[in-house]
Amino acid sequence: MRRIHVCVACTLALACAAFGQTFDTKLFGDMKWREIGPYRAGRTRALAGVPSQPYTFYIGAVNGGVWKTTDAGQTWQPLFDDQPTGSIGALAVSESDPNVIYVGSGEGLIRPDLSVGDGIYKSSDGGKTWTHLGLRDCQQIPYIAVDRHDPNRLFVAVLGHPYGPNEERGIFRSTDGGQTFQKVLYKGPDVGGSDVKIDPNHPNIIYAGLWETRQGPWENGAWSGTGGGLFKSTDGGDTWQQISGHGLPEGIVQVDVTISPANSNRIYATVAAGPRVGLYRSDDAGENWIRATDDPRPVLRIGGGDLPVPKVDPKSPDVIYVCSTVTWRSTDAGKSWFGLRGAPGGDDYQSLWINPNDTNILLLTSDQGAIVSLNGGVSWTTWYNQPTAQMFHVAVDNAFPWRACGGQQDSGSACVPNRSNDGEITFHDWHPVGIEEYGTAAPDPLDPDIVFGGKVTRYSRHTGQIAEVEPKPLRDYRVVRTQPLIFSPVNPHLLFFGANTVFKTLDGGRSWTEISPDLTRKTWEIPPNVGKYSDTPQAKPVQRGVVYALAPSPFSVDKLWAGTDDGLIWITSDGGKNWSNVTPPQLKPWWKVSILDAGHFDSQTAYAAINTLRLDDMRPHLFRTHDNGKTWTEINNGIPDGAPTDVIREDPKRKGLLFAGTETQVYVSFDDGDHWHSLRLNMPASSVRDLQIKGDDIVVATHGRGFLVLDDITPLRQISRQVADSAAYLYKPGTALRIRGDMNPPTPWPPEVPAGKNPPDGAIIDYYLGDNSSGPVTLEIFDSAGKLVRRYASTDPVPQIPANYSVPLYWARPPQILSSAPGEHRFLWDLHYTPAPGFANGPDADQAVPHNTPPPFTSPWVMPGNYTVKLTAGGQTLTQPLTVTMDPRVKTPLADLQAQFRLSMELYNAMLESGTIIDQISALRKQAQEHGATEYDQKLEALVGRGGFGRGGGGGGFGGGANSAATFTGLRGQLDRLLHELQNADVAPTKQQTAACTARIQAFNTLKAQWNTLNHARPAGL
Repeated sequence: MRRIHVCVACTLALACAAFGQTFDTKLFGDMKWREIGPYRAGRTRALAGVPSQPYTFYIGAVNGGVWKTTDAGQTWQPLFDDQPTGSIGALAVSESDPNVIYVGSGEGLIRPDLSVGDGIYKSSDGGKTWTHLGLRDCQQIPYIAVDRHDPNRLFVAVLGHPYGPNEERGIFRSTDGGQTFQKVLYKGPDVGGSDVKIDPNHPNIIYAGLWETRQGPWENGAWSGTGGGLFKSTDGGDTWQQISGHGLPEGIVQVDVTISPANSNRIYATVAAGPRVGLYRSDDAGENWIRATDDPRPVLRIGGGDLPVPKVDPKSPDVIYVCSTVTWRSTDAGKSWFGLRGAPGGDDYQSLWINPNDTNILLLTSDQGAIVSLNGGVSWTTWYNQPTAQMFHVAVDNAFPWRACGGQQDSGSACVPNRSNDGEITFHDWHPVGIEEYGTAAPDPLDPDIVFGGKVTRYSRHTGQIAEVEPKPLRDYRVVRTQPLIFSPVNPHLLFFGANTVFKTLDGGRSWTEISPDLTRKTWEIPPNVGKYSDTPQAKPVQRGVVYALAPSPFSVDKLWAGTDDGLIWITSDGGKNWSNVTPPQLKPWWKVSILDAGHFDSQTAYAAINTLRLDDMRPHLFRTHDNGKTWTEINNGIPDGAPTDVIREDPKRKGLLFAGTETQVYVSFDDGDHWHSLRLNMPASSVRDLQIKGDDIVVATHGRGFLVLDDITPLRQISRQVADSAAYLYKPGTALRIRGDMNPPTPWPPEVPAGKNPPDGAIIDYYLGDNSSGPVTLEIFDSAGKLVRRYASTDPVPQIPANYSVPLYWARPPQILSSAPGEHRFLWDLHYTPAPGFANGPDADQAVPHNTPPPFTSPWVMPGNYTVKLTAGGQTLTQPLTVTMDPRVKTPLADLQAQFRLSMELYNAMLESGTIIDQISALRKQAQEHGATEYDQKLEALVGRGGFGRGGGGGGFGGGANSAATFTGLRGQLDRLLHELQNADVAPTKQQTAACTARIQAFNTLKAQWNTLNHARPAGL
């Protein structure tokens, strides 16, 4: 067998070897993204229920995928995570066949931070599998209506491109379950379908809303017109008649309709005509209308300007709900109103579903997710159980564990820790930090309990107070929703803030200095996608841009890159005294510079992510420069069209290793952006708005699934052609942290508590097996003296959950298997010696985490220090060094840890030896019984003891009490108990523990001497 020592001496050398190379994702395919929260739901509009299954509901988050509950909203399960989009605008479940579900992608809301989709999907098995049906170019689907008697007949309202004209918009019909679609109502490329409803009692009668609307290339730029309106068909959608006048206002822009199932002649509609919104009622199927209420509260626009959504009670035409900033209910056809659900800050409710069989059952969606009521709105479930938060950016502090911080759309802000002492990340661990919902966070590098954010605030965990420290309290500068705020990596006191100019502070915002002129375009050509609205006053070319991205250099405190949302890039090398326009020639007006990243390996390098969604351009645009912006290269190869780019970052440890985020996923490049590979892995599709590299981890801010973490990217830093061509390769492990994953005894959080995942506890070991690799695989860990600490093999029997497992199986940790299959594999060593055999392997009550509870440990932690990992595979032996360090919060002196370790190893070795002796005695007793040596058997029994030994699986209790007989069985239980006491915390042994351990070791030696004597005095024939 050949012995190969794999040494990674220089990551830069690997980077050079990787330039110009493409690599198969099988080299890193076993890595997994980890969801950390916050578990505070994001904007959700799409919803559906199943009348015959009163506890089953479906929701679609606008950028977080499709979810299902079967327990009335107590828990939610994702159904759409493997699909190419997570942007959802519409859901419909067939009443006649609840297994048939239609999903319309594209969030269906017109607002500055929207996401788009790629058409319509269908499931015929309750959401287990999905088929894409078509309408790929529609981008936004706000409503789907399914015939209650025919699951194959449906109408789809297609709103179309939010940032430009397109033909695939209007109302579409399918009569074959979505195999084909026919455009049945169309008013041109600037007018989309915003609503469609089928009369529940007369399926050939359909009402539809058309909406002429357009978002502009600049934030808050928008146009609406009167090219749409309210339409009705009485022949199944073949022909349509516009409904106007007869009590409706002139100049209708947008409409949303609800039809009473109890009386189809009763129709309610919220109608926008110019800036005014009214609630109207018809009692003759739309022929005539009256204004249903003069109360302004139920017709307030939803936050962001969305039209209030009406819903009529299925059993009573006089009971009407309106979803607005508050959900209102009227029981007298709109004369008086009752606030059903809302909050002073404005929750912004989006839609409501009412069970037609029991109208006390309500499903309500809002900017904060979905909630369920089973008692008519008296009480509700929580929206703090859906991980669909929309984060704008992510900043990582210097605490331990580190925290990911940022603004959350519609909900303020959150700082979420990377790990929790409780084994999983719950509501107890994360907290808002006083930043507005769109705001960027900037944790103080010198004090992680101070967080700056927004435009600008200073939050202190010490006091909980939020101070306003903006550059000018009465702003005379321009800002939009999200403005950059970032500390210099060179001077931790220097904080930069971008508006239309750049500001800096050196004293935490007590004073600011403006260090740039207005860096935005003074004039510009109107982008073509503005189209027919180019001549309107709102489209007039005036200076309206802002600095949208800042990137301070890690080499010089005076060097700073700045990018604007109107398509300019600037650089200063003298602290802002002089600025140079270094915009790539490809950039046109309103190519938004979303993220800039200053190079980590030379001062002349920078990277830019440009987002052109607002120009109706769905292509990725990434750029790099290595000469201070004199020349730029666009680097998009491998990133497909259809998802604009939001972020690009360079790895600080490997030159040329880049990461990028698009509207659907993350990509990685090993050659400075010349080629890109998908790094989606298990990530649900969502807009990746920002990405940071913290140590060996990547953390991303998604605009629909909160913060996600990719743990330990050391394999990505080592991939090279040598790795790809190897029959087997052992990646050099990153530093392993000796840390306790769960310190929440004795009653753990139950599985119903929404929680993010902690990082793996132990040493992460990655290895790669080529396509031709065969045979068993072994993995061994040796200490610095070359002594074997742990051994695993692919031929090891798969650990089984015991048949008498004492609690429900959802507590058990899945078995870990050392794989011999081709591809990359990630294996976790728990930093313990080999478990002592023969003990019960039920759940450890002190380490209980749902779906991840280990058995009680029966071996010591290894000491911090240097180890060697050896992989044997495919006829090769490969080794790598491994360093183990302590939890940095542990301040116990090394000498005390060594004392704990020495005493623990004495106990452990005695446990191992006593187990061997017990096995020997058991075998000898069997022989004695077979030969009739009764007296000798009795002496053996007195020595070994009766019954089992060690810790049981039930409650994590211990065998071998202080008064148990001096037998190997009883003593072994005592040794185990003492080992657990010693290893339960990283502290020196107490005097009483040392005395107890010494006494038990002496007792073991005494028993061993008795055994040796008895063993040598065997009767003849044994």
